[in-house]
Amino acid sequence: MSKFTLTGLMLFFGMLTTYAQPKNKEVNTASAISKDVTIKGKVVDKETKDPLEYATVSFFSKQKNKIVAGGITDINGAFSIPVPQGVYDISIEYISFKTQKIENKKIISNTNLGVFFLEIDLAALDEVEIVAERTTVEIKLDKKIYNVGKDLTVSGGNVSDVLDNVPSVSVDGEGNISLRGNDNVRILINGKPSGLVGLNSTDALRQLPAESIEKVEVITSPSARYEAEGTAGILNIILRRSKLQGLNGSVTANAGHPDAAGISGNINYRTGDVNFFSTTSYAYNERLGYWYNNVKYNDIDTPDLDEKRNWTDIRKGLTTNTGIEWYINDSASLTTAVVYSNNNSDDRSVNNLVQLDKNTGNTTRNLRLNPELGNNENIQYSVNFVKDFDKSDHKLTFDFQYEDTNNDVNSIINLDAVDTELVSDFRDQTQILLQSDYVLPIGEMSQFEMGYRGDFRTNITDFRVDTLNVSTNTFEINRNLTNVFNFKQYITAAYVQFGSKIKKFSYLLGLRLENTKTTIDQPTTGDFNRKNLTGLFPTVNLNYEMSDDESISLGYNRRLRRPRGFMLNPFPSRSSITNVFQGNPDLDPTYTDRFELGYLNRFNKFTLSSALYYAHSENVMTFISRRTGKTVMINDREFPVIERGPVNLATDKRYGFEFNLNYSPSRKWRINTDFNVFKFERNGSFNDVTIEADNLTWRGRLTNKLTLPYKIDWQTSMNYRGPSQDSQNDRKGVLTTNLAFSKDLFKEKASIAFNIRDVFNSNIFKNHITTDTFTTDQQVQFRGGRIYNISFTYRFNQQKKRERNGDFNGGGGVEM
Repeated sequence: MSKFTLTGLMLFFGMLTTYAQPKNKEVNTASAISKDVTIKGKVVDKETKDPLEYATVSFFSKQKNKIVAGGITDINGAFSIPVPQGVYDISIEYISFKTQKIENKKIISNTNLGVFFLEIDLAALDEVEIVAERTTVEIKLDKKIYNVGKDLTVSGGNVSDVLDNVPSVSVDGEGNISLRGNDNVRILINGKPSGLVGLNSTDALRQLPAESIEKVEVITSPSARYEAEGTAGILNIILRRSKLQGLNGSVTANAGHPDAAGISGNINYRTGDVNFFSTTSYAYNERLGYWYNNVKYNDIDTPDLDEKRNWTDIRKGLTTNTGIEWYINDSASLTTAVVYSNNNSDDRSVNNLVQLDKNTGNTTRNLRLNPELGNNENIQYSVNFVKDFDKSDHKLTFDFQYEDTNNDVNSIINLDAVDTELVSDFRDQTQILLQSDYVLPIGEMSQFEMGYRGDFRTNITDFRVDTLNVSTNTFEINRNLTNVFNFKQYITAAYVQFGSKIKKFSYLLGLRLENTKTTIDQPTTGDFNRKNLTGLFPTVNLNYEMSDDESISLGYNRRLRRPRGFMLNPFPSRSSITNVFQGNPDLDPTYTDRFELGYLNRFNKFTLSSALYYAHSENVMTFISRRTGKTVMINDREFPVIERGPVNLATDKRYGFEFNLNYSPSRKWRINTDFNVFKFERNGSFNDVTIEADNLTWRGRLTNKLTLPYKIDWQTSMNYRGPSQDSQNDRKGVLTTNLAFSKDLFKEKASIAFNIRDVFNSNIFKNHITTDTFTTDQQVQFRGGRIYNISFTYRFNQQKKRERNGDFNGGGGVEM
């Protein structure tokens, strides 16, 4: 970041529209007094003779004591800039290259300055690696940015694989996502909610290919600008969109074992006032997995149950993101886009149930088959309007988004070779989003912001069960299990925030108001429930810069966790008849106050980012396992039904320390470590049973990337999730290792990568559950062992280095 001079920053943000607009337009109204002339030239790398795109060229007037004109180079390294007649100091700059200057240049007519040969600044070679090579993790004071394209171990994978490698984020054996050990994470797509992670986020994220993702933002201390949902924080997934001029793009094909194949491509055409972009992918994946549940009852008359479920999960689907940007004039732009996703699933599940009679020692076996065919279709239309005013950063934005998601699942339950149940689960969700933000700079160092947001969501679940009538040998609708569940959630919000910087101290203070209206309608049972809640959510972000490379920050924010639709649905699941999941329509939101003290330091070849954090939560939603008093008949024996579901019952406290350390011993070797240790305390009671937890656990990640001879990149990643305990659960630690190799081909126009995920087949979730009446041992292997993948990428009219430099989101700044 130190290599970005003030001039470069002003030119990049201020002249970006100049680059995208037709030439021969005025830079500003003040310069229109004098006659403009056109100054041309070209900027190239002195060593390689490659053109340098996005180099900045600025014209400084000593008389006016300011930059009067400027621009950036195009894909060929060329620039053509209208400049008022006069005398200027001309500066040519590029990240991590030595700046060239021409002083007191008199400009009175159209001039071609010729070719500028920039050479690398040897004193900044380490920073070249960080900026030009785009390390896997960028660090900012308020968030971490994970650049997907640089992680070889997820090539050919999906978004769940990507998130499992993101610092502070983990994905457990069941595919659930957590941030710093907290599973209440708000997931956004391009800064907005999306049906791609709506009805079934786990399935959707497994379908979205890693190649369609540009980066993931981990926001642990959100300001009032962001919605209050998510007590752990926010994960913002940014889809790819090229910023290069002309026609350019890339294509990636991959294949793997277990059976997997896919192809994805992005194309971008930018000319004049219009930019067309599209990213499309098709993927086929086969995953093996198993679920093991061993239940031992305390009473001697109830047989123990040993239940094993193996599955083959086949998923295939198409995802596309296509849109057009129109630069209406120098200060306004309109972007329209369509995101469409259609994915099919074929889940083949085999459930073996073994009953052990403790009195006789006899065992009885049952085989339960549960194949499921599913289809998930999502379409999203969005419109974004941006109006820039004369003053820098003075901006008005408006967003409209409409989305429709359908998720249909049909299954046949086969018990001991006899079809006994037909189950259909149809879900339809529609969502309308309205959002507007206004940013007003005040003076040189202050900024005021306000905004509105409306999020209107309707979710319909139609669940039908047909049971075999043995007497007539026909299927009849089961009225006890069939149900319709209608869920509406309308959220309206408004916020204001003010930020300023006084010398080395900066602050950002905000207040957000959110109103939530929820309606639960159950036509099957006639039940109806409506709630209307309003809350205030203050945010405070403070920062003090001790030097250009060292700073300390303090953040506070109030967050909430709203119950999702499946958590409210009171009808039981059917994947197992002895272990069922059942929602609770009376759930209330959880409110959390979060504090975070951060420290950032860059020294020598190290970048250190660390944080102390504390969270206090009230009315916590947690999942409880219990005997319901209900029984089911298996082989003429009665067995108790164990129900697992959410309740509001506790107060939580979380204390934690986290640090991320990047070390670059040389241009060919980079090491990244991420460590998080936290203590979790819970106090509550349910049905006169005390629910407590006092648990200290930790998680660590080590990523090592080394360039071998012949320019082969070698990357290894090791992740460890430590054990954790509460009053009912004793979860074991899990260690996973990923390995990858990559080689550029055809003068960096292509790349080939090979990776192995879960090298030691150790990514197995293990849990021991203890209650007053039974104990349970569980094991889940979600991905089913080692995964091998090979991928090939070809780029046209793009260079690998240019792609990496196309995004100027360098780490270290405070977002105001």
